[in-house]
This record gives sequence, C-alpha cells and structure tokens, in this order.
Amino acid sequence: MPAAPRTIRLDPADNLIVAVDPLEPGFEGYGARAAAKIPRGHKMAIERVPQGAPLRKFGQIIGFATRDVAPGEHVHTHNCEFAAFARDYAHAENARPWDPLPIERRRTFQGYRRADGRAGTRNYIGILTSVNCSASVARFMAEALTRSGILDDYPEIDGVVPFVHGTGCGMAAKGEGYDILQRTSWGYATNPNVGAVLLVGLGCEVFQIAEMKKAYGIQESDKFRSMTIQDTGGTRKTIEAGVAAIKEMLPTAAKVKREPIPASELMLALQCGGSDGYSGITANPALGAAVDLLVEQGGTAILSETPEIYGAEHLLTRRAASREVGEKLVEIIKWWEGYTAKHGGSMDNNPSPGNKAGGLTTILEKSLGAAAKGGTTTLRGVYRYAERVDTKGFVFMDTPGYDPTSATGQVAGGANVLCFTTGRGSAYGCKPTPSIKLATNSDIYRRMIDDMDVNCGDIVDGVTVRDKGKEIFEKILAVASGEKSKSEELGYGDNEFVPWQIGATM
Repeated sequence: MPAAPRTIRLDPADNLIVAVDPLEPGFEGYGARAAAKIPRGHKMAIERVPQGAPLRKFGQIIGFATRDVAPGEHVHTHNCEFAAFARDYAHAENARPWDPLPIERRRTFQGYRRADGRAGTRNYIGILTSVNCSASVARFMAEALTRSGILDDYPEIDGVVPFVHGTGCGMAAKGEGYDILQRTSWGYATNPNVGAVLLVGLGCEVFQIAEMKKAYGIQESDKFRSMTIQDTGGTRKTIEAGVAAIKEMLPTAAKVKREPIPASELMLALQCGGSDGYSGITANPALGAAVDLLVEQGGTAILSETPEIYGAEHLLTRRAASREVGEKLVEIIKWWEGYTAKHGGSMDNNPSPGNKAGGLTTILEKSLGAAAKGGTTTLRGVYRYAERVDTKGFVFMDTPGYDPTSATGQVAGGANVLCFTTGRGSAYGCKPTPSIKLATNSDIYRRMIDDMDVNCGDIVDGVTVRDKGKEIFEKILAVASGEKSKSEELGYGDNEFVPWQIGATM
C-alpha cells in the first residue's frame, strides 16, 4: 500500500497543518477531511475559523480569515489576509547570558589573518567605483587582468572583482542616501575577504572619492589606490593605469597565507530567498541551529531583511540583550511602516508570487519562518545598513528584503561567509563573501543540484534539525577554509553588488 501523505502541526495552538506531501480530496488528518487537493507546502484548516479570526502556524498569527473557514479547507490567499495587530515586545524577557566556549575548545578554520586582526575566508582584489560612469572602465580592467594570465602567478589571489553600481551621481550630496553609499563602499574596501582595492571614479560626480578618503582617513598605499577617468586622461589611459596599479598591488596582497584561525572570527550573513512552505520547517530552523553552534564558538551571525521579520520582531525583542537593543529594532520596524506608506506600499507586499506558489500566504507567515534563521541565542546588537558589525554573537542589521541589496549591506558590515536558504531555487552567489546554498526541500535539491550545497529537505524524512545544523556548521568551516561553494564554482558574484538606494534620483 502507498504510504499515507505526511502533514505537520507545528504547534499545539495551531488551527492549521502543513502538507508535507500533496493531499488529495478526502484525506483525513487531525479530525479534518480535505475538501480539495492541497499542494505540498500549503496549509489545511483543522478547526473552524470564523471570519476575522486569526489563523495560526508556528503557534503565532499568520493572518486573518476573510470568511468562515471550515475544517479541511485549503488555507491560502483566497481566504486568509494580512492585517496589522498589536504585539507584546516584552523587551529582554528571555535574554540569556552569553557564555562562549573557552578558546582552547573552539573549532578552527583555515583563513587569512589581516593586519587589523580580522580574518578573511577569501583573498580578492576589488575594483570599486564611485559612480556608474566608471563601471565599464572597472569591468574592462578586471577583464584585462584575467585575460593576461598574471593571476596564475598568484594562487593566493581568488580573483579581481569589479564592484559596480548604478548610482553615485544624480543624488543629494548629503543625507541618508549619500551616507549609505559611502558606508557601503568603504565596507567593501575593508571587508576581510579583500586583500587590496582600486577605487575608480569619473571625476565630476556627486560621490567624490576625495570626500570619502577624507571621511575615513584613507591614505594611498600598496593595498589601496584611487584614480578618476578625467584626471587620468580618458578611458584607455585609465584602463592601462588601473591594470598597472593592480599589478603593483598583487605581490603585497598575495603575501598572506591561510592559517588556523578560531571559528570565533567567522561572521556569518543569513539570507533566504525564493522561500516556500518548507522554509520555516526545514532549512531556516536548521540554519538557526548552525547559528547557535557558531555563537557558542564565539562567532557572529547577522540576521537581516527587515521587511521579512515583520510580524516576528516580537520574538526577537524578547531575546534582546537589553531594552535598548529591543527598542532599536522596534524603531526600525516603525521606520519601515512609514517608508512603505509614504510610497503607497504595504509591509505585506511580500511574499512574492513565487513564495505564494510555494505555500506562503502572508508576510507574517514568511517572517515567522525567516526569523528562525537566527537560532535561539540572545540578540546582542542592532545595526544600520552597511554599518561595521563590532559585536560578537547574534545580531540584526536593517536591510531591505531584496536579497542582493540585503547581502551587500551584510558584506559591507564585515560578513566573511554567507548562508542562503531557498525553496524555489534562487540563482545567487556573492563576492567577495562565499555563499552556501541550503535547499528547503529534496525536490529542488535534486533539480538544482549544481546550485545547492546542502539538502535540508530530509528533515521531513526524519533527520533532526539539530543534526542538520551540525552538517551546515561543518560546511561553513569547510567553505571558510577554501572549499568552493556551488555558486563559486558556477562563477556567481560579479553582479550581486547592489547598494541600497534611498532618496530621490535627480
């Protein structure tokens, strides 16, 4: 006889179950009979839910019934909607002391120790641009160096990457948008995975290289050079000068060698994209278990994507180290409510069509699953976009939910490794920070095997979240030590530098 389709009730308080396998009409579970076919990853009501009453998953509100919902009904966008509701933030109620393992008991990885004490997992040469007008020149420089074959003489160099963007001019010369671009650019220039940097501008743009150097006290050196197309004499001369400058920096950048470094020096960026109904059940909790292991080692993990923790932020404020930390997160949530309202949007703009096809109905449901990436330890800090992260343990950084922009902020903040969960199959990679792709279900792992590093779908087959967390943690150490992730093998990362643009384009 074929096995009965599997379902999960995630909390005794839930009035919904999740279909692990597709449910046919007539399926019976938890005292309810399916009235219609329910796709895998989607939800079925197991209790009568009156119109306007909350629908619960994870023991939390994920939406409200738009009409009376009978037991056995498919619950999705046709009968469940987002609505704002009051949440008890209970700041620091569940905070626990941070007690990492002693240094002698910590795991190590093979990394690059930098002059400022931080540790890198990769060693790239970065070509940063101050403005879109210098983007092509930066790409031409990188292509010329790659074609020349000179990198073959420097095996410790992972490559030359042009970090180009579409702004830098036609923007206000001061204010939040300008500050973010400046902070992001300098964050990439000083990320521990970057061994040397060339900064290229046009010359007349709003975002002036000289102003950035003044703001951060930057001096020209054998690891940092800058130039503008106008001062250097045009496109060809700038390409030649840039290639020559990088060739001069290569020997210095290549001097570093991998050495054993405590796992406490890892700073892990947490991302999810192309989420589905499995995300909050498999990959995200498993990544959270890996985060707990990293924090135990004294390391750092950065949860982000503020619009995708909306509705779950009260679970994070409870874990805040102090009321001040919790209130900082709430202020960010309020800013986003005002930001979306100002532009005629809604915090429920997420989930995307693909998320909904995978079983996610509202932003509340998506956020509850997404927040699981942060594990269970105390929230020790809250940071602005692209701000240097200087706190160990579990922290939060304010970023948009758009993955390339969010990850750009985390890398600028210092992340030297990244884990990305996906259920629909996001095509993403990152430079200079390697991205480890975690599949939420076994089907997407098999279909996109060239993109996926770890299959978390076997959790629904009996593998424990704890054991999968250990597997992810071991993969993090291996990739941090130089093992290439699938996205690196495919060559992703040259187009994923996407700074957050705030403010008018003028």
